[in-house]
Amino acid sequence: MNAAVLIALAAASAFGNEAKLLYTKSFPGSVPAFVSVELQKSGQAVYKEAPDDESPVDFKMSPEDTNEIFSLVDKLDRFKRPLESGLKVANMGVKTFRFEDGSANNEVKFNYSLDEDARVLQDWFERITETQRLQFDLERTAKFDRLGVNKTLLQIESAFDRKRLVGVERFLPLLDRVAKNDAYLHMARERAAALADAFRNPKPKTTE
Repeated sequence: MNAAVLIALAAASAFGNEAKLLYTKSFPGSVPAFVSVELQKSGQAVYKEAPDDESPVDFKMSPEDTNEIFSLVDKLDRFKRPLESGLKVANMGVKTFRFEDGSANNEVKFNYSLDEDARVLQDWFERITETQRLQFDLERTAKFDRLGVNKTLLQIESAFDRKRLVGVERFLPLLDRVAKNDAYLHMARERAAALADAFRNPKPKTTE
């Protein structure tokens, strides 16, 4: 076995053993009814909308966002303790957090939690879901409803202003395509270009 093969196998093994966080939400009747996100410590992530999703979406989280998420996992004792509030509240979907790191595998399920760190972590995945749904909408309108592209871009812009987007780099190829294509409305092309610029050159985070 040559050195190149050994290096490739070692890299694959290291990636396979990398600590990761798995999140699922099952809420029949909602849209989407099922969500799954797998996040590696490296920031590599996979989004699915069915357990057997044939078109999973790969994306990359920033190091800052990834570190913030995994710091919440540590604050939650890597899911070694219950998170369910036990209160009688409406069904909000069954959420599952699972942490895997070598032989350490911990999982917790809950409908509603009073733990602030759990709620913040849950919101991260809600934002990831919102982001991916908006990307799906942009892909659909860009292909089938060119007049509707500007409306979708307005929704993306609003979500970005409200800090609801995560991993915005996934939008860039399609935003660039819209910005350069005369088949779309002028206002849509301008908005796509402005969003692409904002995503490539984010403003530094300020502390309040």
